[in-house]
Amino acid sequence: MGRLGSWVARAGVGFVRACVVAAVCLLLPAVWAAAVALGVWWGAGNPWSWTAPFVLVCVGTLALPRPVCRAVRFLVARWTGTVIPAGYRQAGPVTRMSTGFWWNGFSYERTRRDALMDQRWRVRWRDPANWRDLRFAGIAPFTAGLLACLPPAGAVVAALAVLGFGGPEPAARLAGAFGAVVAVASAPYAWRPVVPVAVRFLRPSPAMALAERVAELTAQRADVTVAQAAEIRRIERDLHDGAQARLVALGLSLATAGKLMEREPDQARALMRDAQAGATASLAELRDLIRGISPPVLSERGLVDAVRALALDVPLEVAVSADAPLSLDPPIESAVYFGVAELLTNAVRHAGASGVRVSLTRDGTGVAAVVVAEVEDDGRGGAGVRAGGGLAGLRRRLAAFDGTLEVTSPSGGPTRVRMTVPCESL
Repeated sequence: MGRLGSWVARAGVGFVRACVVAAVCLLLPAVWAAAVALGVWWGAGNPWSWTAPFVLVCVGTLALPRPVCRAVRFLVARWTGTVIPAGYRQAGPVTRMSTGFWWNGFSYERTRRDALMDQRWRVRWRDPANWRDLRFAGIAPFTAGLLACLPPAGAVVAALAVLGFGGPEPAARLAGAFGAVVAVASAPYAWRPVVPVAVRFLRPSPAMALAERVAELTAQRADVTVAQAAEIRRIERDLHDGAQARLVALGLSLATAGKLMEREPDQARALMRDAQAGATASLAELRDLIRGISPPVLSERGLVDAVRALALDVPLEVAVSADAPLSLDPPIESAVYFGVAELLTNAVRHAGASGVRVSLTRDGTGVAAVVVAEVEDDGRGGAGVRAGGGLAGLRRRLAAFDGTLEVTSPSGGPTRVRMTVPCESL
């Protein structure tokens, strides 16, 4: 009895899934059939009557393949857990250059709106995945879609026989019985061919993966160029407004003190004292500037101890946990350190948190090794990656190293940010 109930449940679930697969896979042929029927209904002998059906076929052929493919991927992932990468070309960030123009990865535009619009159309229509989706939309109806039609077709035949539309009674009974058997027997299996068909024809090709990688590297290059220019401007500004001004004043004070040394020694000594204070302040500013570029504690003691030293300066209760000392390449070490520093600053300024937990771990070995940095606070939550925001900038900086940034911040907290950066030197 248990086996019979299990079979009935499998048949019911399979029947529903087969109907869904058939509806999705046959959507584009249904549009074509509707266009042909429309042309015949208006008058097959009149050439002008085929204008609207032709437009309908063109619009359906161009607009439906991608939604159909996305629906198939969703169904396969939900029913079997098989995730098929979409491989669609993603739009890169739109960046404002020093010239005032906006770079969208393809061309320079005068406004951000024009850059986004141009980028959207170029990415959409130049994506090689369009041909792959169109190929799948043409293959699926005659493979997975045809097999998925067996259960609903059998059910329709059985229903027509029951309603008396199957011809003579003996033939109707035979047809109804046959239709019911086909519907029940094929229901658990008729939807399953969509999985291998989708895996075979919907996965990204090597050329598509390469094109996506090239586009990603192009966007990263633009981001790195802008970030480097901004950093150089910051250093120049800090030197010009701080240490340089103090050093100029120091030189003037020393020159004046030299002239006053014999005539007014007391005033000269006062100027020397001021010069000494200015030199001390200039040295402190230069040290702060160097610490902002490359903290000495990071190069001397490594990432873990540098983060622990950073936590001591945060006006919150910060707990730092880590694996054994992590051996990282200096650029990656610096990127992770400043990422943690920015997240701690956000926790202090925006989260309203009372405590923060920082963990530094490693995962994998060899070429698959990654360093994982997690920062979790008990603040109000609601953080997210917004265009032009600090987290978006941090994600772009990590992307230069093929790193990722994941933010989980429900309303009310807690906020957890996870950074992963590949590093073969682990």
